[in-house]
This record gives sequence, structure tokens and C-alpha cells, in this order.
Amino acid sequence: MSARDPRGLRVLVTGASGTFGRAICARLDELGAQVVGLDLAPRADDPVRVLACDITDDDAVPAVVREAIDQLGGLDLLINNAGIGGPAPAELAPSAEVRRQLDINLLGTWRVTAACVDALVASGGRIVMLSSRMAVMQLPLAAAYGASKRALVAYADALRLELGTHVGVTCVYPSAVRSPIHDSTAAAGLSLEGMSQYEPLDGVVRTVLRAALSRRPRRDLPTTRRGAVEFFLARHLPALTDRIVARTLAGRVRSGAFQGAKLAAGVVARHEATR
Repeated sequence: MSARDPRGLRVLVTGASGTFGRAICARLDELGAQVVGLDLAPRADDPVRVLACDITDDDAVPAVVREAIDQLGGLDLLINNAGIGGPAPAELAPSAEVRRQLDINLLGTWRVTAACVDALVASGGRIVMLSSRMAVMQLPLAAAYGASKRALVAYADALRLELGTHVGVTCVYPSAVRSPIHDSTAAAGLSLEGMSQYEPLDGVVRTVLRAALSRRPRRDLPTTRRGAVEFFLARHLPALTDRIVARTLAGRVRSGAFQGAKLAAGVVARHEATR
């Protein structure tokens, strides 16, 4: 399928100073797009202009988005990339960490998108959502992240129905990429090393560009062949994927991977009780 010409495309990227965001912005800039980023903490060496924006702030988001769109002279493409992860066992009551992930990953995306709708409708533009393989295949001990990404897909589906006459909406589903997003989970002793196969950042960037530049907007795009298989199985054979994840988790518990991790104490105790 032929691609759209990226030169002159007016692009807004959230989470622009993070691992994914910097790479996406740099590549679009190289291709000749006009790119402005949003980030809570812009960096001096960001590859494009990045405006400081707390996407959890109801009042700040519309004003900063308006400034970005004014700088661009309109908007053709919104890439909702901002997101965080962290430890959040489903068996425990929602914590501040859970609320933070939901506020950034889901509601932050919602705030930014709502502020961009008029400009995107005017240009016949496109929205690309950075979701996650965990939107369809949940991993244990990270319930907030999976819930936020699954809800993000539901939000994208609603947008597609409401804006589809004028705006394309695509969800991209990376698996695991080595980045600081995993640091807090590892620090809590809940590292999911061995639960996921890491993929290269370049593949995620290529898929985002495919979503952004394809002539016709795609609905869902996994980032690897393995990811496409996992996506298919999770959608059509969810009981099978549940068994695969459960078996992998049991192996991780037996190996002592969660030994001493307070947040995993319930999981460890239940698995030990079944031996």
C-alpha cells in the first residue's frame, strides 16, 4: 500500500521526551513533518520543540494544545504516546499508583484528544494511539496498566465511531520494549522478565509511521509478527492465552522470581499452597 507524503504534515506527539516519543519525533522530523511535542518534563536535547504539559491537568491541557496547534498552523496527526507503568496487583485495593496510571494513560489521552478534535476534523486528520499488547493479553501484577490500555482501546473505538467520517483512528500494540517504564515494577520486585519477549524500539517506530502514513487508516496494528499472533489468539482464543500466561507465571513463582516482593505475597502463597 502506498504511503502519504510526510513532508509538511502537522504533527502533535504526547510523551515526546520519553523513549518512544523521542524516537517517533526524530523520525517524523527527519521525514520532513512539522512536529511539536508535549511532555511533563521536556529535555534540552529533544529532537523537536516540546511544550511542557501535565496531561492530568484539566485546565492546562486545552491551553497548551491550542498553543501547539497555533505553532503548527493546524493539525493533521495526533500521536497519543504518553503513558506510564508500575506495580499494581489486581487483588489489592486501588492505590495512588493505580489512579496515576489510569489518569495518565487513559484520561490524559482523552483530555489531549478532546482538545484536538476540532483541528483534526477540519484537516481530515488522523489519531494514532500507542496501546499495548496488554490491552488484549493481560499480565499479572500489572492490572492498572493493562486496564488503562484496554480502556484506551475502548475509547479509540468510540472515537472511530464518532469521528470516522472525518478522522482516522488507529491503535498500535507494542509488546515489551526495554525502557524506564519498567523501572518501578522491577524496583518493587515484580519484574516480568521471562513473561514477555522484548522487541526493538525501531519496530514500534516503523509501525507508528505505518499507522500515520498509510493511505487508508488501519484499525489495529501489532508491531511484530509474534505480536500479531498473540493479538489474534487473545482476541479469538482467550482461554488459551490465559493458560499460557498462568503457566508462565507459575514457572516464575517456582523460580523464586518474586521472593520477598511484598506486593506479590498473595500470588506466591497461593501457588505454594497448590504444590
